[in-house]
Amino acid sequence: MAEKKEIGEVTHYFTNIGVAVIKLSSGVKVGDSISIEGATTNIQQKISSMQIEHKNVESAKKGQSIGLKVKDRVREGDKVLKV
Repeated sequence: MAEKKEIGEVTHYFTNIGVAVIKLSSGVKVGDSISIEGATTNIQQKISSMQIEHKNVESAKKGQSIGLKVKDRVREGDKVLKV
């Protein structure tokens, strides 16, 4: 199994639209596979699209916050890992 690398943390979750806001500690791009993990969260998915300030972007850098559609509920403080 590939090494997982922490790339960020969930800072907000919009229940009504199923979007997580993730503060990045490492760069990420569309097509990357990620895992969102927390006390009650364990979701694996591919990044099909992400947004910064409501604009679609292909990649994002360390320090930026991205909006990401997630397939299930996540919680503030959940860790985001690249797999």
